[in-house]
Amino acid sequence: MASLGLNLEEQKAVDRFRKNVVEPSMTSLVILDFWAEWCGPCKSLAPVLERVAAEYADKGVVLAKINVDEEQFIAAQFQVRSIPTVYALFQGQPVADLTQARSDGQLKAMLDQLLAKLPIHPGEAPAQDIAPLLAMAEEVLASGDAARAAGIYAQITEMAPHDGAAQGGLVRALAAAGEFEAADAALGALPGELANDPEVLRARTALDLARNKPEDSQLAALRAAAEGGDMAARLAYAEAAFAAGERDAAADVLLAMITEDRAWQDGAARARLLQMFEAVGLEDPWVAAARRRLSLILFG
Repeated sequence: MASLGLNLEEQKAVDRFRKNVVEPSMTSLVILDFWAEWCGPCKSLAPVLERVAAEYADKGVVLAKINVDEEQFIAAQFQVRSIPTVYALFQGQPVADLTQARSDGQLKAMLDQLLAKLPIHPGEAPAQDIAPLLAMAEEVLASGDAARAAGIYAQITEMAPHDGAAQGGLVRALAAAGEFEAADAALGALPGELANDPEVLRARTALDLARNKPEDSQLAALRAAAEGGDMAARLAYAEAAFAAGERDAAADVLLAMITEDRAWQDGAARARLLQMFEAVGLEDPWVAAARRRLSLILFG
């Protein structure tokens, strides 16, 4: 709702509306009831709205009431011509006219339809509020402090349990810290709608690759075996090197394998390299550099 050119009283009315209606609607479905003391039908409808709102509170529904005599400016903005007038608002915008729902059953049916379509998660922080925290967690993870990154991501998932980037980041951080059981548990506890989220799929790949992390002596033995030229041994070393954090070594081996025989095992070397890209993230500088090298091999 625009606030430019308003007088002081109108500005106060807009501020109240933002606080009492718009802000709650960012994460909840707001039933907005326009009413007045002198309106008989309003008084008959009020108990219905209050009962259903209370019953649906755990689904992310809240009730806000606007007295049209006290908030004439707000009522005018919604072009309210008769009362009761009832709207459903989400993220500051009207999404349905609920005025014709005069019984519990009618109102519930309309709310059920809206809740099935809208991304409402009760108690969850708006995505814009967690964006700085996600950036900080990713920076900490990139710096190599996986345990601290996991702690930050865990806090974010408590704020926004349905955010794929937060849940995926937690799994990736746990994987990088070697906490594989905790990472598996985090995946097992994911909300069902996140099963195919791109960030969660990326985290699954990262976890699968991280499980190959060897001891130093094992990595040295795999490196020595790879020097013999056997393709399978080289692939095993590349996987272990990546899991051990030696990305450059892993890329060098896989790119050399692709150069020599890109069709080996149905393109296994290229497939594994692409999995590594996915696990790290396409915006990462290492990925960008390795992708350029791969493009030169395939198309140069």
